[in-house]
Amino acid sequence: MRCIPQTVTAANQAAWLAFLRDEEKAAATVEKYGRDVRAFAAWLAGTQATNDAVASKAASSIAAPVTKEVACDYKKHLLEKGREATGINAVIAALNSFFAFMEWGIKLKPLKIQRQTFRAADKELTKAEYERLLRAATTKKDERLCLVMQTVCSTGIRVSELRHITVEAARTGLAAITNKGKTRTVFIPKQLKPLLLAYAKGRRISSGCIFVTKTGGLLDRKNIWADMKKLCQSANVDPKKCYPHNLRALFARVFYGIDKDIVRLADILGHSSIDTTRIYLLESGETHRKRVDALGLVMRLMRL
Repeated sequence: MRCIPQTVTAANQAAWLAFLRDEEKAAATVEKYGRDVRAFAAWLAGTQATNDAVASKAASSIAAPVTKEVACDYKKHLLEKGREATGINAVIAALNSFFAFMEWGIKLKPLKIQRQTFRAADKELTKAEYERLLRAATTKKDERLCLVMQTVCSTGIRVSELRHITVEAARTGLAAITNKGKTRTVFIPKQLKPLLLAYAKGRRISSGCIFVTKTGGLLDRKNIWADMKKLCQSANVDPKKCYPHNLRALFARVFYGIDKDIVRLADILGHSSIDTTRIYLLESGETHRKRVDALGLVMRLMRL
């Protein structure tokens, strides 16, 4: 084990994040992990900072030692703040990654979570709500956002994989998606192909990535998320449901409803584990309630 002072600094955070990028971790994962460790650093400094700018400033100046006891105290702090167990476990994963990179011999145990049997209705985007979002984007004449949502929802790709939707892919109807060291082929629906090609032609994009910024850069996931949020009111959709990943989840539910092949669906989504795919297929709480009510195991007896 390297003899390194167990303190969180801007330098060792930067080295760790560079390592994650070298390991080809998804950009969103690197960003999330970095944000979680900066929040931990801010807590160590006693700032209780919540925004990245303050947390980053705190992280560059503190020299508080990190011990297993301190890390456990932070875990308790998150629990006391009322954070959801899944969110806390995501933070723990980030911290454990950082601690392992630093070789500090600290590893936090994640919270035990009983597998959910249904999904909260307030987080499930329905097909009807999706269609209202598309109409709202059309009304606002946001052609790019409308097409981005349709592309993600009709293919099941991640937003970070939009860069693989190229003019060449639209012509052939096949997109080679490379992510997390794996490559899979995704079919582009025949109804989507002419829309993509017409959009590209209108913006004089003759080859390469279709969805780019005005300066030719790749679309940012945060911008897509923010643009979708702007549609909520006019589309009458709860903002909590309005984020890009929910489009991918809707694809998974609709596809499974027709095909009923979870192994095939896992391959299409690029999941290494079917357990991950199962999360997408949890039925809504209302559907679960109807199933329970339909059991007929309650009898209305005469009052004695």
